[in-house]
Amino acid sequence: MLALKTKKPLAAVLGILVAAVPIYWFTSWLEEQGVAEVSVAANWSVAYVDLTIDRVVASLNDLANRGVDSCSPANTEALRQAVFASGLIKELALVGPSGQTLCTDRGTSFAAPDVFASAATSDPGIMLDVVREAGRDERLLRIRVLAPQRKPAIAALLPVNLLLPQIAPDGSALQGYARLRLGDGTLIGASGDDAGGVPVKGQISAQARSTRYGPTTTVTMLQHGTIANYDDLRRIGIVFSGMFAVAILIGAIFVPRRQHHDPVAEIETALVADEFIPYYQPIMDVGTGKLLGAEALVRWRKADGTVVSPGTFIPLVESSGFILDLTRSLMRQVRDDVGTAIGARPNMYVSFNIAPRHFAEAAVFNDVGAIFEGSPLRLSQLVLEITERFEIKNLSATRRVIAGLQGLGCRVALDDVGTGHSGLSYILKLGVDIIKIDRLFVEAIRTERHAQAIVETLVNLARDLRMQIVAEGVERVDQVEYLREHGITTMQGYVFAPPLPAAAFLKLIEAIDPLAADNENRTVETSSTVATALSHLALAS
Repeated sequence: MLALKTKKPLAAVLGILVAAVPIYWFTSWLEEQGVAEVSVAANWSVAYVDLTIDRVVASLNDLANRGVDSCSPANTEALRQAVFASGLIKELALVGPSGQTLCTDRGTSFAAPDVFASAATSDPGIMLDVVREAGRDERLLRIRVLAPQRKPAIAALLPVNLLLPQIAPDGSALQGYARLRLGDGTLIGASGDDAGGVPVKGQISAQARSTRYGPTTTVTMLQHGTIANYDDLRRIGIVFSGMFAVAILIGAIFVPRRQHHDPVAEIETALVADEFIPYYQPIMDVGTGKLLGAEALVRWRKADGTVVSPGTFIPLVESSGFILDLTRSLMRQVRDDVGTAIGARPNMYVSFNIAPRHFAEAAVFNDVGAIFEGSPLRLSQLVLEITERFEIKNLSATRRVIAGLQGLGCRVALDDVGTGHSGLSYILKLGVDIIKIDRLFVEAIRTERHAQAIVETLVNLARDLRMQIVAEGVERVDQVEYLREHGITTMQGYVFAPPLPAAAFLKLIEAIDPLAADNENRTVETSSTVATALSHLALAS
């Protein structure tokens, strides 16, 4: 009996010892992966800061070259137009040699901001300031392009949330925070949950510095969890021991050769296996409560059933040249999944994100014709979205392609309006049918004056040009109310439903617009009823 009692603790100790090596290795590996992930986020953030400042400086130099160096009404109007065209700048101002504000894009009536700190950059003609608007706690980055002969400098105010990462490198919400500082350590601003600056157990931090402009970004994220419980250690030790024994046995018998992981080959294999599938983001008319259709979004459903979000694989699909094959695959699946249901409802449509290359090569003509000819979906029920985030090098050629698609009956939308290269030029020159307000402005409409101004300007522009306008990323009821009050009734976002798999989206169509009902005489469901149906469906899916 004594020997038996002695063996039990001995077995536990041996189990812990056996478990210690793989657990230590696994924990160390997780930590290394976390450090690498945070470092990528920090370096990406600094690169984005450089790119954003480059774009702002280019706008300021353009104003300087046009002779904007006084507070005349014409120059004030030029500043106002530049704020709208940039999509990034919150406010433009003329600043005196000592840093005092002379006038802004709103004129000569303004409250001068408080300046916390200033720093020179590697370019002697550019200065960075940390400022705060009068009566507000929010800090902003002010970029000044200095002028010769003691003329006023042109300065731009940027919200810090446009410069800091809001998501992790894998596309998920940032589980941590990011801080942006001047080279001397002065805090410009922070994003995410910074826990009041108090370190939290299990966090990993990384810092990167801009060699061009001087700011540093510190990104802190939660480390992956580790195992510390005694019973868990013993159980995992047993499991790991068995796994290692089997692995050693298999290795000794078969001696497999190490194979190099090729992510591009994995993408190609997934395309052949139809692992990329469409999810459907409902598009609602909040004025009538009707379901207008859906935007087809891609998800990667691997062979083991796991579903991967597009942020982790779309850049690789684009850079590897498979983006056109992916788009064609999605079109065919959407045709087969929901073609009959949407085709039977002429007022509904489905939209696809189309890469600029697809338009540039005019291949989209052949693809649309080959895939949807003879299908229940009419060409008039197709909306093809081209994003403003990527530069279109040949606007004239793209305009001809768009006109040809419109001649077939398709509609074309400009996505991510206000966030890309174009300002107003894409809207005015491409002749699209629909403009889609990016979620960045929808999120900021209750807190940022410039976001409200952009939304209201786009509404007026769409009305004047007879375009439909759609708001993306609507996640709260107060956003729905604001957009509806300002003339936008077509919306999509999580306040209505997340992107749904085909089966769930078909159920939603039948719930909101059943074919058995008399569409002319039936009472239109109220917005609250539709929202309730959507929430139940989202939970079920």
